[in-house]
This record gives sequence, C-alpha cells and structure tokens, in this order.
Amino acid sequence: MSRTYDLVLFGATGFTGELVAEYLAKRKLPELRWAVAGRNLSKLKALRRKLYDIDPALGSLALLTADAANEAELRAVAEQASVVVTTVGPYSRYGLPLARACAEAGTDYCDLTGEVPFIREVIDGCHARALETKARLVPSSGFDSIPSDLGVFLLHEHFDRRGSALTRAKLVLGKSKGGISGGTAQSMVSLLEAASADRRVRRLLGDPYALSPQRNKDRGPDKGDAMGVGLDPTSGNWTAPFVMAGINTRVVRRTNALLDFPYGKDFRYEEVMGMGRGAAGLARAVGFTAGLGAFVALSANDVTRPLVARFLPKAGEGPSKETREAGFFELRVFGWGSGEREPSAVCHVRGQADPGYGETAKMLSETALLLLSTRGTGPYGVLTPASALGSQLAVRLRERGMRWDVETL
Repeated sequence: MSRTYDLVLFGATGFTGELVAEYLAKRKLPELRWAVAGRNLSKLKALRRKLYDIDPALGSLALLTADAANEAELRAVAEQASVVVTTVGPYSRYGLPLARACAEAGTDYCDLTGEVPFIREVIDGCHARALETKARLVPSSGFDSIPSDLGVFLLHEHFDRRGSALTRAKLVLGKSKGGISGGTAQSMVSLLEAASADRRVRRLLGDPYALSPQRNKDRGPDKGDAMGVGLDPTSGNWTAPFVMAGINTRVVRRTNALLDFPYGKDFRYEEVMGMGRGAAGLARAVGFTAGLGAFVALSANDVTRPLVARFLPKAGEGPSKETREAGFFELRVFGWGSGEREPSAVCHVRGQADPGYGETAKMLSETALLLLSTRGTGPYGVLTPASALGSQLAVRLRERGMRWDVETL
C-alpha cells in the first residue's frame, strides 16, 4: 500500500523530538518523504523554520496536527505513514493509542521508552494485531535498550561463527557523561508513583522476564537485577546498580525468546555500572548506590515526591547543546560460552555524544530509517531492536560514528 509519507515524527516539538528532527535534517536525505507531527501547529511551524536553517529543502516540510489522546487523529497519522517515530512520554500515560493505531494500520513504529509496564501493555494489546497487519513495533530504540540488546546479539553472532554458543553475558557501563531532560525525569517519577500505588506494577517491575512473550513459560535462571555494591572480577571494578538494567535486561531476554532462544533457555544476563578500582572506586559505588536508593524511596512516597520534583528539570527542559556535544558513553558486554568459567569475548560499544539525547536521537532515527528500507520484511509484531533488525542496525550506527566491536579475550 502506498503511503503519503515514508516517516512521520510524532512529538517533534518536545525536547527529544526536536533533536530527532534536527538529526534527520542534518542527514539531508532528499528522497525521504517525511513529516513532523504534534498538537501545536505554531510550534511545528517554528520547528520547521529551524530545520530550514539546516536544510533549505525542508522549507515545505509537511506539518501534521494530532493529539496523543485523539484516536481519530492518531489513526490518520498512522495510515499516512510507512514508519512512525514517537518521542511523546511518559509512554504509559500517552503512548498506547498511537502504538495501537500503527498496529491496526500495518505501520512500522519505534520509540525510546524505558517503561516496562507500557511495553507489556503494547505486547498484550498490539502484538497479535501487528502480526496480522505485518507491522513491526519496536519500543526502546534509544539508549534504552539498543546498546544492551545489540551488544548481546553481536556476541551471539561471534560465538556462533566460532562454533560455540553464548550462554551468559554481563554489561558493565564504563565512563559516561550526559544530562537529563524533564521528559525523562517525569517518566521515572511517574513509574515510581505507579509502582507505589499498584502492587501489580511492582510485581511486573520486579519480574526479570516481564517482557517475555509468555511470562509463565519463557523463563530462565535470572532472579533479579543487581541492587547493591559489588566487585566485578572480570573488569576489576567496584560496581553499583545500573538504573537502566530494569528495562534493558528485560528487552534482551525478550529478544532471546522471540528468536527461539539462540542464547539458550538457561541464558543468564545482568548489567552494572563500573565505578573504578580501589578505595576511590568503592567510595563512588557506595555513594551512588545510597543516592539511588534515596531517590527511589523519596520518589515513591506521596509526601516527598513533590520535593524531589522541585529539583528535577521541567517538561521541555534538557541538557544544553554544549553539554550534549561534550557527552559520551562507553560500555562493555562480556560473553561466556558453554562451560566457560571466564568470559571469552567482549563487545565494545561507544557513543560520541550525550547518551540519552545526542546518541539516542541517532539510534532512534537510524532505527526508523532501517525499518523503512526493510519495510515488508519480517518478523512482525511487537519486537526488540535486535529481533527486528539484527546486526544491520549495528552496521548503520557504526557508519554514523558509534563503536560496535567484538573481540576475543
């Protein structure tokens, strides 16, 4: 079916949405028929003027008005597009109607959510229909959870080429620098608020297989995420909990199940933050772990939550251009083969800009463009970055300046 637009960016006037629009503009793809969408036409026009300064060919860029709560308007957006990219969060509050519209219309979709309950809703409410209409819905196509998901997948390919099998993996986040936007902060606090009010949400967040296709069946040996200070024998670093492990690990395990367990049904996976070696590394690990625990406790409490919100960036705010450009991240995903006591391979991943914004805009945009160029090919349904696009996505991101290298140890 011919569509009016190759790609529609929904939420284009938000902080992250504008970064994605600028990234696409800088790519200068004359053959790309795209549009920006949001609820405020005057803001869309202002964005178009900014994009014109990047690429004058975008002076006539199409503007679509649609509200995240208006199903008819969202249906019109989905039906006109081959691929829809959305940056409108918190997704648990605003995201499901658009995902459902894309599943109904047979439109490919990607977002940058880190919200497990939202993705579970999309799986339960949209997967079967997306299979019927041959739509690919790919949540978590940013810093959550592409580095984790693709890092493990590339390790799997490495072990497979040498006639072995990946049976365990561990991500250690190394040095990183970046900021946080009001939208991200709001999503985190909203998730903690929901968990404090609803036992079912708490159970879902605590389930390491929360996103597996069949939660009661597709289960392995993992029991939960690292929550305290540890010493990683592989890297020699003191470690602290990685705040994104709660989404990333679930996405990786869903990939394994969707691809019919290429990592094995006994696959084990965890993520931590490396805080350095020696006494200084231990002090950083203890301090970070204590601070994270305090943030979670205060944000989950109805009385103290407003106090926390006062110190977080507001909606529409985020790190400056200088901060984003000075940002970076580097991580390693270690891999163990069958019967190995020590890891025998590692995947190095590095981004050259702020992970949550500069690199996320890149990862989300390139996911959308690859969905477009592979449109009409399976698998279909509610997928993950690795199960939908595999190592093709790593190739594209490598071409855009990211590091994705696997080496034998």
